[in-house]
Amino acid sequence: MPIAELQVYDVEEADVTGGVCLVRCVGGVARAGQVYAAGQSRVWLRAIERYGRDVGSFDAGHTARVRLAGAVVALLSRGQVLTCVPPDGHGLAELEAWLATAPPLTDDPRPRTLRGLAVGGMRDALLPDATRLRWGRVAQAAAYRCAAAEGASDLVRGIELAFVRGYLLREFGPGPGGDPAAVCRESLALVDLTPEQAAARARVWRELPRAEIVHLRHLKILLRWTGAARPYLVDGDPSAVALDAWSRVRPVLP
Repeated sequence: MPIAELQVYDVEEADVTGGVCLVRCVGGVARAGQVYAAGQSRVWLRAIERYGRDVGSFDAGHTARVRLAGAVVALLSRGQVLTCVPPDGHGLAELEAWLATAPPLTDDPRPRTLRGLAVGGMRDALLPDATRLRWGRVAQAAAYRCAAAEGASDLVRGIELAFVRGYLLREFGPGPGGDPAAVCRESLALVDLTPEQAAARARVWRELPRAEIVHLRHLKILLRWTGAARPYLVDGDPSAVALDAWSRVRPVLP
């Protein structure tokens, strides 16, 4: 299921209504009439010109001069990637159906594009809660796909999952937003230092090899997102005790 993406080369002219840009299609097929996401804003692809003539579409690997509608066009920057979205802002059902087929990592959308779409939908307060929760499930699937595509470590994947799961817990609470105990267990299983060991290394972190500094930083980020589960744990629960111990150490980590 290809998702069209356009990379901006140059904004040739722009005003409050839109403008003309030189772009390269870096994924899918760009067609006149499509809507593209530029951050939280939307732009409309009104016309496409290639080799001095108007065309209805162009595909990945090719460049074109396009007319875009939307005030945000004036703020676009070189290298920025615009992602095609359906006119209503998302294609959630299509993405869910696509993921259900366990598609190869080489298929569109690319994992990072998928993650960006899903996290944006999850955090869109204008959408119904049920729809945001569905986007949250897509975002978790995207975290696994990103890690597999990029060869990321379990810890890096855990950070992305903790971010999504922590957000869902804060917004929707236990049950709809997930299982706090499971979130903690999975995150803490990735921590290979005790709080005391981490605190000792933090005191001399500037003298540590870069890889160890990055590792401490990753642990800090992981535990920060996982902390969203703490209010839902009973005092004395092993995970609660562990998170409390880490909460005293985390501020001193690099």
